[in-house]
Amino acid sequence: MYKAHPWHGIPSGPDSPQIVTCFIEILPTDVVKYEIDKESGHLKIDRPQKYSNQVPCLYGFVPQTYCGDGVGALCGNKVGRTGITGDGDPLDICVFSERPIHQNGILLQARPIGGFRLIDRNEADDKIISVLKDDGAYGHWHDITDCPAGLIDRLTHYFLTYKQMPGEQRKVEIAGVYGAKEAHEVIRQSEVDYRSSFSTTTSP
Repeated sequence: MYKAHPWHGIPSGPDSPQIVTCFIEILPTDVVKYEIDKESGHLKIDRPQKYSNQVPCLYGFVPQTYCGDGVGALCGNKVGRTGITGDGDPLDICVFSERPIHQNGILLQARPIGGFRLIDRNEADDKIISVLKDDGAYGHWHDITDCPAGLIDRLTHYFLTYKQMPGEQRKVEIAGVYGAKEAHEVIRQSEVDYRSSFSTTTSP
C-alpha cells in the first residue's frame, strides 16, 4: 500500500557484498546537497553547496546498513587508533557510470571495487567506491586498482572539501584507500551494525 522506506524497507541485495543495491541521493550535476530524511524516507535539501566542488559520480547509500560501533571499531583497528565511532548513518557509496543519469531518488545495482577510509571528527564515515552493474565502460572493473588515478584524485578532493563551510574549520581526513576485499568487509560489518541497531525492522 505504501512506498518502501529507502533505508529500512529495501534490502541491500541477495548478492551483497559483491553486488549491492544503492539508493542514489546526489547526481554529478547537483549544486544542492540532498540527503535522505531518516524518519520519513523522503529526499530533503541538506544545504546548497557553498563552493564550486561537485561530486564526480552518483552518490548515495546502501540500504539496511548502519555505521555503528562495529564500523567504528573496524576503522580504528585499521588505522591503529582508539575512540573512533561510526557516524550513525547508512553506509555511503559512490557509483561510476558511463551513461549520464539525470534523476536521483532511484535504486540501482552496483559492484563495490574499493573505498575511502574517511574520518570526520573522530567518526568513521567510509565511502565505498563502486561501478554500475553491467556498465559498458566501467562494468569490467573489479578492484580499486582498475580505477584511473585521476578519478581517485578527483574523489579525494571532493571528500576533503565538500563539508567545508565558510568560516568553519572542520577536520576531515582520508586515512586510507582500500580495495574490493576490504570494501566487502566494511559492507558486511555495516549490515551487522544495522541488524544490531534495528532488529525490529524487517524486509518486505
